[in-house]
Amino acid sequence: MLTGEVRNKIDAVWNAFWAGGIANPLEVIEQITYLLFMRGLDDIQTREEEKASMLGRPLEREIFPEGVYDKDRSGRDVTYQELRWSRLKNADPQRMYALVDESVFPFLRGMAEKGSAHAEHMKGARFTIPTPGLLAKVVDMLADIPMEDRDTKGDLYEYMLSKIASAGQNGQFRTPRHIIKLMVELTKPTPDDVICDPACGTCGFLVTAGEYLREHEKGLFRNEALNWHFHNGLFHGYDFDQTMLRIGSMNMQLHGVDGADIRYRDSLSSGHADDADKYSLILANPPFAGSLDYETTANDLLAIVKTKKTELLFMALFLKLLKPGGRAAVIVPDGVLFGSSTAHKAIRKMLVENHKLDAIVKLPSGVFRPYAGVSTAIVLFTKTNSGGTDHVWFYDLQADGMSLDDKRQMLVAEDKFGPVPAVRLSEDEYARNNLPDVVARWSKRGAEERANPRTGQSFTVPREEIAAADYDLSLNRYKEVVHEAAEHRPPKVIIAELLKLEDEIAQGLKELEAML
Repeated sequence: MLTGEVRNKIDAVWNAFWAGGIANPLEVIEQITYLLFMRGLDDIQTREEEKASMLGRPLEREIFPEGVYDKDRSGRDVTYQELRWSRLKNADPQRMYALVDESVFPFLRGMAEKGSAHAEHMKGARFTIPTPGLLAKVVDMLADIPMEDRDTKGDLYEYMLSKIASAGQNGQFRTPRHIIKLMVELTKPTPDDVICDPACGTCGFLVTAGEYLREHEKGLFRNEALNWHFHNGLFHGYDFDQTMLRIGSMNMQLHGVDGADIRYRDSLSSGHADDADKYSLILANPPFAGSLDYETTANDLLAIVKTKKTELLFMALFLKLLKPGGRAAVIVPDGVLFGSSTAHKAIRKMLVENHKLDAIVKLPSGVFRPYAGVSTAIVLFTKTNSGGTDHVWFYDLQADGMSLDDKRQMLVAEDKFGPVPAVRLSEDEYARNNLPDVVARWSKRGAEERANPRTGQSFTVPREEIAAADYDLSLNRYKEVVHEAAEHRPPKVIIAELLKLEDEIAQGLKELEAML
């Protein structure tokens, strides 16, 4: 948890960029990412030097060797050591700016050749800070923020990323963190999983899955094989936006995952033979409400469902990527659940009949405000290739702990927010934050939940009934509304009341005529 002091420092960094003429929030976070990467490289080299000194051995990993890196525009030699954060932050503004512009950024771009996961995304790094004064100011501020431990670094970056959402136009890249946590809690990642997000953006799903494992599987880091798997084989993300790849891979790195596989890929246009049946867990909120030409869509996806709709193509993609027994929690627009086209029905029938559809969690339409008021749901399923759907669990999530208008203000205290709050909620607070209730009821979906009436917030529906309804998966299709009992009176009583009312009206008219 970041202190108010650290948040204020980050706000000051952000405001300095805006005052310096960089108003695009993505550009701000991108430039901060480069500076944090520079600081991180220096920290790695410092740790290596301390270890080598203590053990009396040569450096195992040398990022900044001794010697000359290049020459500056005046012909002066620039050494590798001058590129280190610890040296740069003490240089005068003009010299710092020249070094970063002429030497540091070419150095970062060149690191891609060395195979570092994050360095790979630095190939297109551009330095856009306009003045030496702004660079010096931002470097001073970042140098003053403590980043010694993983939790602080991760929280710091998450707080910066939240500013992308608050800025508005780029908020589509961020799924609300508490909704991500809910999906992770429902799927319960394990140390043996291989997790993928084919539309990873800032890697929020992968980061949260990693944090879940750190909290619930503390012993995995004492197991050499599992520790290696955590850092090099567990997390996979695709995106076709290079800026998002840089930001996402930095997010993973700052959360303590060194070798996450975050790579460029147009998930719907590329073939997937190399990744088919590879992943045991998919967590995603892919872009939807768009369409692609058949010519640009991967043939292996069209073989599953012939459509131009991106939301249906992503569902086909998830089924393609998952290994048998693999599970998924993905956000879809409501139209996927009840759309009447052949493709809509085909993908729903496939989930119900060919695999195991576990649950539909209907989200309130305000979850993605102020960017979109679209109605969405979380679909949870397991790939089996052999059916297995018995009862599908439905949950009508009505409150997520925040107001559902454009302001999205907190409705509960911070320690009572999210799917696993630190403090127990009162009944009134549960009504304002349904997420802990979702988690609690999810674990009982095969037992007590089967007996729930369909007038409640959660209930189950047997596969046969869903098939009979043409595989409609909308919650409202099965939910029953409680009607207040109407008051029934004998016809003679009602007629008598009407006659009495007629007499009263007639008397009133007579009195009105007398007055006139």
